[in-house]
Amino acid sequence: MSALLLAAALGFLLGSIPFGLILTRAAGLGDIRAIGSGNIGATNVLRTGNRKLAAATLALDFLKGAVAVWIARALLGPETAGVAALAAVLGHCHPPWLGFRGGKGVATALGVFLGLAWPVFLAAAVTWLGMAKLVRISSASALAGLAVAVVVAAALGGGALAWPVALITAYVYARHHANIRRLLAGTEPRIGEGK
Repeated sequence: MSALLLAAALGFLLGSIPFGLILTRAAGLGDIRAIGSGNIGATNVLRTGNRKLAAATLALDFLKGAVAVWIARALLGPETAGVAALAAVLGHCHPPWLGFRGGKGVATALGVFLGLAWPVFLAAAVTWLGMAKLVRISSASALAGLAVAVVVAAALGGGALAWPVALITAYVYARHHANIRRLLAGTEPRIGEGK
């Protein structure tokens, strides 16, 4: 098996660990897919009212993305990092153990950005946090952070960084199509509310 295929398999398997579901079940809160948006990510975990659990989900979803890239780069070569990054996000969004229905990929995307290049992660994270404080809408904050990540990755130069960041951002945007429609209509809920 080639290094790129191994990196894809590694990234996908690590990305597919459904930490939001695991943590909420372990805490006795049932199946996170039965509330709110039905997603397994931190934003939906927050709808349980347990902020610590949501923060833990965010951290673990983030770390699995970063770890996938770091392991691929260390064991399989730097040219595999982008493949592992994309695969980790796809694994989070489509975990086979949950019928290929997972989260929307934002936290894992930020994690792989850290693994790929810390300035890309930093720019995305600062934008995300700043927007969250300003508008208090999770999806708008995430989408703004991802857009900035693409610009920074392109500015840093080199296709090895620009292509995975651009593809991951485009894919996560596609996963947020319903959120984008609600943002345009002015009906997207604020952090901690609604769907």
